Amino acid sequence: MDAHLANLSNQFMLGTVLLYVVAMVGYAADLAFGDRRRTAVITRAKVLVGAGGPEMADAGPKAEPDGGAPDEERREVDWGRFAVLINVVGWGAHLGELVTRGMAAQRLPWGNMYEFVSAICFAAVTAYLILLVRQNVRFLGAFLMVAVVIGLGVATIWLYDDPGPLRPALHSYWIGIHVTAAIIATGTFSVAAVTTLLYLAVAHREAQAMAAASRTPANGSTAVTGSAPVTGFLSRFPSAERLDRLSNRITMFGFPIWTFAIIAGAIWADSAWGRYWGWDPKETWSFITWVVYAGYLHARATAGWKGHKAAVIALIAFACLLFNFFGINYLVSGMHSYK
Repeated sequence: MDAHLANLSNQFMLGTVLLYVVAMVGYAADLAFGDRRRTAVITRAKVLVGAGGPEMADAGPKAEPDGGAPDEERREVDWGRFAVLINVVGWGAHLGELVTRGMAAQRLPWGNMYEFVSAICFAAVTAYLILLVRQNVRFLGAFLMVAVVIGLGVATIWLYDDPGPLRPALHSYWIGIHVTAAIIATGTFSVAAVTTLLYLAVAHREAQAMAAASRTPANGSTAVTGSAPVTGFLSRFPSAERLDRLSNRITMFGFPIWTFAIIAGAIWADSAWGRYWGWDPKETWSFITWVVYAGYLHARATAGWKGHKAAVIALIAFACLLFNFFGINYLVSGMHSYK
């Protein structure tokens, strides 16, 4: 073990957590104040359009005589961009933590629970940043950062172990295939779970707004039924329908990777223990997790399950995944109990 690299890895981890905390605050500030900033910009643009007519295309920073933005805009902080910037810097520090940890141990940096949790959190943040490039999912940032900071905190405080050689059973090139696939799938499913929880909150608020809109007024007249806008904090998020679709798409991406991880694990088990499948607790719960996620996707594709029922199944599947990851390692004795 290279003590210098191990210490550098620990410093990277500390920096990663701090940067993710700052990013979390930035995302939260964007949710709290971002709409006000955008409303102010839109209002100013409308005023300029009303005053200048055809000159609305020039509305913006050039509208100021000195070539700068107005004082009101200068005072407004774009918390969303700030949070994304810090998030990307934190992701870079996280990558540095994994690389230096692997160099210190002279192996792939996922040989114990501390390294597993760190790698899974890295995979979750990576999946989020990829989604951020492809779709406008900045609203997930604050909630995902909470989960990632908690995960890294648990890993650092309770699961930390000095870098060292792998256990004999892990000495195989399959660790770079099977374990990597499991890490990527788990990180992806984590993002899907955060999206599902947010969906349930928004769907509940939308149902309340619908009920309030369809309630008969006190004067006896008939209320107009139909959808009603969600107000308050949850109004800053997309509709429940969009969140439901997004969660499904993320799960559809992670499911084949989890399937491949199970198959690769079976091949590794045959080379290590002389059998493909032995109903070891880890193998059993990996299969249970696969079955529940498969049931979720099958119910959506064939039975048309959407919304609350599908969300419940998705969360049950994620609970099975968490038990497979933590419960089997600490509560059940088996051939896969690598702490």
